[in-house]
Amino acid sequence: MLKLDTSNLRGDIAGGITAGVVALPLAIALGVASGLGAMAGLYGAIVLGFFAALAGGTPSQISGPTGPMVVVLAGLFASLSGDVELVFTAVMLAGVLQIVFGLLGIGEYIRLVPYPVISGFMSGIGAIIIILQLGRLLGHAPPGEPIGAITYLPTALADINFAALALGLGTLAVTYLWPSSWGRYLPAPLAALILGTLLALAAFDVPVLGAIPSGLPSLHLPTFDRDSLFLVAEAAVILAILGAIDSLLTSLVADNITRTRHDSNRELVGQGIGNGLAGLLGGIAGAGATMRTVVNVRSGGRGRISGMTHALVLLAIVLGLGPLAANIPHAVLAGILVKVGLDIIDWSYLKRAHKGPRWDLALMVLVLGLTVFVDLITAVAAGVVLAALAFVRQVANTQVQSLKNLPEHLDSPEEKALLEATQDKVSLFDFGGPLSFGAAADLGHHVREYSEPGTRILILDFTRVPFLDLSAALAIETIATDARASGKALYLAGMSAEVKDVLHGLNGGTPGDDAFATRLEALEAAKAALSGRDGGSRARPGRMSPAYQ
Repeated sequence: MLKLDTSNLRGDIAGGITAGVVALPLAIALGVASGLGAMAGLYGAIVLGFFAALAGGTPSQISGPTGPMVVVLAGLFASLSGDVELVFTAVMLAGVLQIVFGLLGIGEYIRLVPYPVISGFMSGIGAIIIILQLGRLLGHAPPGEPIGAITYLPTALADINFAALALGLGTLAVTYLWPSSWGRYLPAPLAALILGTLLALAAFDVPVLGAIPSGLPSLHLPTFDRDSLFLVAEAAVILAILGAIDSLLTSLVADNITRTRHDSNRELVGQGIGNGLAGLLGGIAGAGATMRTVVNVRSGGRGRISGMTHALVLLAIVLGLGPLAANIPHAVLAGILVKVGLDIIDWSYLKRAHKGPRWDLALMVLVLGLTVFVDLITAVAAGVVLAALAFVRQVANTQVQSLKNLPEHLDSPEEKALLEATQDKVSLFDFGGPLSFGAAADLGHHVREYSEPGTRILILDFTRVPFLDLSAALAIETIATDARASGKALYLAGMSAEVKDVLHGLNGGTPGDDAFATRLEALEAAKAALSGRDGGSRARPGRMSPAYQ
């Protein structure tokens, strides 16, 4: 049974109340941006915020609707022609997938996504949020996907509602200029929401949210439609992955502030429970929210009670909020969301990107572009694959460069003397560590390139190679075939039992002419073979040193 820590009760309650006030305008704005409405945003914040705090692995984290999740939901809502039941079904499926991720221990792997990929898709999401709000700032209702919103801009610019534009820009200015000392009592987003709404009521005729239902949520059971099944499933996967990444990144931020360590897999389970129940109760999907989490911690919140308090504060507001929220102008919410989008863009990396590796910058820009103009899952998948291939190539180059005939690296005077005594008729190659499949393709070429011109015996030293994959094993087999064709003997030295088993299993025997337990034995045998004491210039095929049998 879960036991709540009450040692920081006052701080947790203070942090939760403050986070709830900050979350209010964001939940409304993100709910509207998703296409599902303000109440869906609020109930997403309430249900996810409560249950993720109760069951998650980051006690100080505040969860709720976030920009990345809303971008996916808005696209799905548009694709399904406004069928809210199917959208809520996708939210529930995303929650189930996140629970599965946590139970399978995938939380540890999500943190391995390279930073340029994370930076690219987060900046892309920030750009999408801004693009989608530009039309609303101009007093229009643009399409809910980036390309449509961009193509709609000329229409909006031809018929600008200057009252809405002034109101939206004023709201944006308040979020930036609101004094931080005042923010302790009235957070900037909430101040912007109140001031903008009051100003619109007094002086402007601009589009507003309109009637909003209030009260307790209604139940939305999962529904499935054969024609829309793929869209719903794809959106669920994207929501689950994005929510997982977003939440775990926020968990790392919380760890850095509180000097604690979160439980990644438990956090995914908590997020999954919260999102699953949010969809069931008519709320939009969400994740760990960085800004709200930081506000909570800075206000004294440290434990689960803070996140649960934040949700209960929102619930209390919602039960009587409907009539008041109906008068909130779209332009005011657009101004708040533009600030959210600008905050999501990774400005800190962009300012320093020209000083780092060009490949990382190119990868970030590629992921950003795919995020905006294709879709999020393609962007992340392409980014991870390209980053992995680039890393493999870099490691392979390092491994191949270390594979040279360099006798000066021999530490043993005895081994160095034996190699010098062979008068350049022996080429010794030392594998500096594990051989990746990326290096395998160039192994044979480099052995030929760096062999001495008069080489009669090749020695491959596997002392520092703990294992081989199939690609590397086949490359060794190719080296053995080339040696045989050119009249050279091939000795293998220092193979571990695992390396020996792989080579033996693929070839029905160890490739080459001989195998030795140590490099020293191989050098001694090579000298003996060259001097004719071991049956001539060639070693006897298939013989192994007694110590290695």
